[in-house]
Amino acid sequence: MNDDPETLRTRLQAAAWERHANPWSGWSRVLTLPLLLYGVYARRLRVVASVLAFTVVNPVLFSPPTDADAWMTRVVLGERMYYRHRKGRRPVDLLNYVNGPITAYAVYAAYRQRAAHTVLFGALSMVTKFAFVAYVARYYERNRERFPEDAPAFDDRE
Repeated sequence: MNDDPETLRTRLQAAAWERHANPWSGWSRVLTLPLLLYGVYARRLRVVASVLAFTVVNPVLFSPPTDADAWMTRVVLGERMYYRHRKGRRPVDLLNYVNGPITAYAVYAAYRQRAAHTVLFGALSMVTKFAFVAYVARYYERNRERFPEDAPAFDDRE
């Protein structure tokens, strides 16, 4: 066995991405922002702490998927592939750049208990995130044969 730290890190990252590709991982994360905003708005620190803890362990909480049929599996595989192979910035990256401040403002609005702003900016954050993940799912479909090293063995679709 190779004890090289870089090799170990690479293997651990690959295992984490595989487990995160389970559709239960992705779909359960969809609920994290609304629950976080609720926790902040309602001043429920246990909810906030639970959501943050779940967000940290979520990528390795589920077993690897057995196939790549689920859209959310292709989202995660596409996200990894996109970040590994993109050259320079692309217009779709703007979605992630604006998502950060939008999400931050949604959390701030929840803290200030501004219900309409919390809901509006929380929804806008989710829309920008879903637009990005839809893009990376399509990116995976278009490029899985081009980058076979990033298409896991369980993706045996023709």
